[in-house]
Amino acid sequence: MHLVIFLFGVFIAAVILPPGSCIQTVIGLYGETIEVPCNNGNNKPDGLIFTKWKYVKDDGTPGDLLVKQVQKDDAIMSATDGYKNRVSIATNSSLLITQGSLTDQRIFTCLVVSLTNLDEYPVEVKVYKKPSAPVIKNKAKELENGKLMKLGDCMVESVNPAADLIWMKNNQPLVDDGKTIIITSTVTKDPSTGLSSTSSNLQYTARKDDVTSQFTCTAKHVSGPNHVSAPEIFQIHYPTEKVSLQVVSQSPIREGDNVTLKCQGDGNPPPTSFNFNIKGQKVTVRNKDAYTLTGITRVDSGVYKCSLLDNEEMESTQIITVSFLDVSLIPTGKVLKKFGESLVVSLEKNASTEAKVTWTKDNHKLDKLANFSQLTYADAGLYVCDVSIEGIRRSLSFELTVEGGPRILSLTKHRSNDGKNKVLTCEADGSPKPDVQWSVNGTDNEMSYVNGKATYKLTVVPSKNLTVTCHVTNKLGDDTKEISVFSQKNEDGAEQAKLIVGVVVGLFLATALVGLIYWLYIKKSRQGSWKTGEKEMGTSEESKKLEENNHKADV
Repeated sequence: MHLVIFLFGVFIAAVILPPGSCIQTVIGLYGETIEVPCNNGNNKPDGLIFTKWKYVKDDGTPGDLLVKQVQKDDAIMSATDGYKNRVSIATNSSLLITQGSLTDQRIFTCLVVSLTNLDEYPVEVKVYKKPSAPVIKNKAKELENGKLMKLGDCMVESVNPAADLIWMKNNQPLVDDGKTIIITSTVTKDPSTGLSSTSSNLQYTARKDDVTSQFTCTAKHVSGPNHVSAPEIFQIHYPTEKVSLQVVSQSPIREGDNVTLKCQGDGNPPPTSFNFNIKGQKVTVRNKDAYTLTGITRVDSGVYKCSLLDNEEMESTQIITVSFLDVSLIPTGKVLKKFGESLVVSLEKNASTEAKVTWTKDNHKLDKLANFSQLTYADAGLYVCDVSIEGIRRSLSFELTVEGGPRILSLTKHRSNDGKNKVLTCEADGSPKPDVQWSVNGTDNEMSYVNGKATYKLTVVPSKNLTVTCHVTNKLGDDTKEISVFSQKNEDGAEQAKLIVGVVVGLFLATALVGLIYWLYIKKSRQGSWKTGEKEMGTSEESKKLEENNHKADV
């Protein structure tokens, strides 16, 4: 009986006691279980009788939820409203509220009753619902340069508390200046859930460089972190202010090429139809921006223009220069000339720019073409003339052949390296290449033919003195020359005779030279004595010594 009276007094006191001045706040998430702590778990005093949870109803009156007595395992449910099936008590005496909603944003109080005291711990519950990524709706199809226009609405729905929306361009926030940027935000609540939806309307004055700008919307919420919408890029409409004409072709432009004229305007959207001025003649093209000149020639060089259909004063100009190269060479092909004749080579060229000329003979570059006033066999060969300007090259050629009857230039002999044989060398020029005939048999050592000059060698072993003939021929004539060849025995005797004669002649010359030197010496000595006696005046002793010296010289 005493326990019941005490408990009744506790309940009356709990009702009339004012809430504490410092109330703990707990944040719960919408749709999830909310845990409301009872004095943060420090709620088991000595002599604990029971723990009770109550709340403040919407009309401000208290309402009981449940009671947990120490002697019993299960709590006694007191709630009769929507909390009846949603609340329970944890082992640490925390109140558990399932399926948290905005209706749970109120004050819940934990009463801890013991034999000696009654403690009350009020807790304020707030329920947050995090925003999802905002979405940009009602987007403008295009924006006009310099004109204030609605860009779109940024929206985030079903949030608590309401989220703040921030417009961004290229990750930089846009600030409402009341003129070029106007931002209007509204917040609405769902009457059934109490959740808030935020909408932000952006009016924006676009510029040309906004063609590549990315616009986003950021939702900022107390629960963090921020959420960002998908980026949006808008077409910026602005009129054409400049036209440009481009010449599309390989460089340089050569005769026969196809050249495309491409006209472009800097407006957005760009113009698609143009007038082309083709050397004074207007050509209109629609729904395309190009005009092609096919098989262009040098007469097509000149000024070309393009302009807008509705504004011909807005135009662009290009000058087209067609490169060309005409070359004429006289003679060409095969050229046949006689030895000693002249050849006139004429090269004529007509080009759009200064042409470069190079000559080669038999694939060897020439500093300049030779003067063919008197042709030689060495002048024969294949001559190629290369004439070029940038992008164009012409090659012309003639093959010169110089013909003439054979002519023996020299016929010589010498001993072979072993000294046993005689080697005869016959050199001749002529074209076509001369054939050789020797008047004696021997061994043909070698033969060469370079630049119209032929060299023939014959090795012989003469047993007697011979006269050898070298005879050369071609279709234009022949030539002959002879040389004496001695046998080895006669040649050795002749060599010995030459040696004896040489020795005798050498001795004679040496003797004559000695006599000449002696005579000159005597003559010089006498002239010196005469000059001394006549011109110089010396002492008697000097005169006596001088006479003695002259006497010795005469002896």
